[in-house]
Amino acid sequence: MLLMLGGLAGAAALTYGEYASRASHSQLYGRSFVGLRRSSRLLALTYDDGPDPRNTPALMDVLSRHSVRATFFFLGCNVAKEPQLAREVARAGHVIANHTYHHPRLIFCTPARVRTELLECERILSGEVGEHSRLWRPPYGRRLPHVMRAAEKVGLEAIMWSVNPRDWSLRTASEVEKRVLRCARGGDVILMHDGGGDRLHTIEATDRLIGRYKNEGYQFVTVPEMMKANGSHTAQEETSKKESSRETKPVV
Repeated sequence: MLLMLGGLAGAAALTYGEYASRASHSQLYGRSFVGLRRSSRLLALTYDDGPDPRNTPALMDVLSRHSVRATFFFLGCNVAKEPQLAREVARAGHVIANHTYHHPRLIFCTPARVRTELLECERILSGEVGEHSRLWRPPYGRRLPHVMRAAEKVGLEAIMWSVNPRDWSLRTASEVEKRVLRCARGGDVILMHDGGGDRLHTIEATDRLIGRYKNEGYQFVTVPEMMKANGSHTAQEETSKKESSRETKPVV
C-alpha cells in the first residue's frame, strides 16, 4: 500500500513538474513576468520568431498606423539573415528581446548549450541592433531550473504571456481575433508571431484588435512599460543597482 501511494505521489509530482515547465503563469522554476492584474487597462503585444522579410514590415506598417509600439522576441539566426530589418524595427521604437539563436527546446539542452544560445543571440542583437532590452522568452515557453539559472547568469529576465491565441495554428484573422477577445481583459501580455511561416492573418488580426481595444479605452504598451507600471524591474535595472552598490560600498 505504501509503495502504491509512493508511486502515485511520484507520478503526481512528475505530472505537476511537466505542467509547470510549460504553463506560462508558473513561477515554480523561476520568476517570469506574465502581465498585470485584471483591473489594468494596459495591454502588451509581443511577437516571436522574427524578423521575417514578408511579415515583419507589414506588421510594422499596422503598428505605425495605430501609433503602437510592441515587443519583438527575435531569433538570432533570423537577425543574421535580416540585419537591416532588425535595425528598422528598433529605430521605429519597438522593444527588441532575445528568443535564442536557433529556437531549440531548451529543456533538452545542457546548461552550456542554453547559455550559448542566449549569448549568441545577445551578441548578434548587440552587433546589429545595438542597445536593446535584457528580456528573453524561452522557445515553446518551456523552461526548467537549469534553463532559468542559465538565463539569470547571462543577465536576462524571462517574459511569458497571459494570452496565447496559438495564431500559428490558425488560418484566418477572425479566428485569431476571436481567441484574443475571449481571453484578454486588461493587464495581458499577448503572444503572437511575425516569423515561422505565413503570418499575414496575424497581422490583419493585430489591426482589428488594436482598433477594437483602443475604442474600449485600453492602452497598448511595451513589456518594459508594463513592468514599470507594475513596479517591476528588469534584469538590466537590477544589475545596474548591484553594480552601483558595489561601486559605492566602502572598502573595509
